[in-house]
Amino acid sequence: MASRVSLGGVAAAWLAAACSTGQPALAPVGSRDGLPVVNVAAMRAHLRFLASDLLEGRAPGTRGGELAAQYIAAQFEALGLEGAGPDRSYFQPIALVGMLPQATLAWGARGDVHTLEFGDDFVAWGERPRERIVADGDVVFVGFGVSAREWRWDDYKDIDLRGKVLLMLVNDPGLRDSTVFNGRALTYYGRWTYKLEEAARRGAVGALLVHTTESATYPWSVVRSSWTVEQFMLEGAHGPRLEFAGWVTAAAAGAALADAGLDLDSLSHIAQRRDFRPVATGLRAAITVTSRVRRVASSNVVARLPGSDSTVADEAVLFAAHYDHKGIGDPVEGDSIYNGAEDNASGVAAMLETADMLTRVRPPLRRSALFIATTAEESGLLGSAAYAADPLIPLGRSVALINLDVTNVRGATRDIAALGGDRSTLGAVFEAAATAESLVVSSEPDVRGSFFRSDHFPLARAGVPALSIHPGLDFVGRPEGWGREQQEIWTRERYHQPSDEYRESFDFAGMSQQVRVAVRVAIAVANAVATPAWLPSSEFQRPGRLR
Repeated sequence: MASRVSLGGVAAAWLAAACSTGQPALAPVGSRDGLPVVNVAAMRAHLRFLASDLLEGRAPGTRGGELAAQYIAAQFEALGLEGAGPDRSYFQPIALVGMLPQATLAWGARGDVHTLEFGDDFVAWGERPRERIVADGDVVFVGFGVSAREWRWDDYKDIDLRGKVLLMLVNDPGLRDSTVFNGRALTYYGRWTYKLEEAARRGAVGALLVHTTESATYPWSVVRSSWTVEQFMLEGAHGPRLEFAGWVTAAAAGAALADAGLDLDSLSHIAQRRDFRPVATGLRAAITVTSRVRRVASSNVVARLPGSDSTVADEAVLFAAHYDHKGIGDPVEGDSIYNGAEDNASGVAAMLETADMLTRVRPPLRRSALFIATTAEESGLLGSAAYAADPLIPLGRSVALINLDVTNVRGATRDIAALGGDRSTLGAVFEAAATAESLVVSSEPDVRGSFFRSDHFPLARAGVPALSIHPGLDFVGRPEGWGREQQEIWTRERYHQPSDEYRESFDFAGMSQQVRVAVRVAIAVANAVATPAWLPSSEFQRPGRLR
């Protein structure tokens, strides 16, 4: 049963201020007839085309990826939106480096060396844009690899780890101890991106993440399919970097540690304690990563709907949806095209329809709306990170971001969800918008750390209040538990797999609900006097706090 999110005093006060403008907060509140009609046929057509084999998985720097970008730009232009890029084009250039990796890994103790099988036992990639990386080092187990002052947690204890290969657990200590961190709700410290960043700051030569399905929240097949295709990084990326990074199965890590006289389960147990100290395993690892390296010119696709009020038209409500996917990779049952129908042709289709509806809303929005179809999300949120570093509208005038990633193609629901609603006053606006659509806002612990895994996160990290709208789980006409079951099947069988394909059975009633809620949120924020703000409890109160 879905539970309602409490707005809290601060959020409720903001909503009251937002509705005191003389403009309708939700155009009009409670009326389903106050919004333009959702064009379901258009959403289906957008999704079908973007997920077709013709586009070959929409990887950055490929013909299919460029076709997708050109298609989205053409749709923006057809809607009458302005190009928001340089020289009023529909493209914001993003310079990437692509690397297609192959790797070898051998490790052992006391001269007893074992060679692991790439793809089956481990995956690895270069963290620097080089055709060949050769590295070796002593393996040190660093628990969860977390240094979090606000949680009084430090797995490193100031031990010198320069030149070491760090072996670390995925997730954070709250996974098995509800009294620390946020319990089973993953914090950013549990994300592999943070762990690699921290390992680089410590001067490590490399890092290996120990995979379990429970801690990663997805099976090894997802790791293999995600990291054996071409990887990307931003050209000229700054800051400390590892030589290599990778994942290793728990079975392979456990066997190597057993040869060194250690037990992975025992190490994982002591890693749950605040007094944990890094463990020199006695293992030594040698790795070679050979990559096909190429420079790639990619783009975010950007368009602007100008605001109607000259006093606030230079401010904007932002929308984001990534258009890239995994391209062509290892075949699964004879299929090598990773189409990315739900992830995220669906989100782009929803954003295009949102843009269409907002052009037809009357009265028109006071503030502007900016639509960003991002590139290279699947390689680490690179398009949105590049945008945050070089925004087309200054971040101080970017009043909110609404993200659409993996939208609902399974039918109408009685509930709806939004990551980030508990972090800013946008949560109050979202609940009002959902209520106007007769939807209950559901809230569950973010076990997968999804807030940190999509394109709203770099903008939130830079200070822009953000929401990522997610499907509900209580489906109309389906038995209790059906929505959760379908979500688990998606994660296990289609997430980052060639089987994420367009299906004629897709039901767009749920996506229509999400679009209507997104439109209502945009209208409320664009027309209000007050602009959204982070709640005092949010980690984003100070931009850049999360290193």
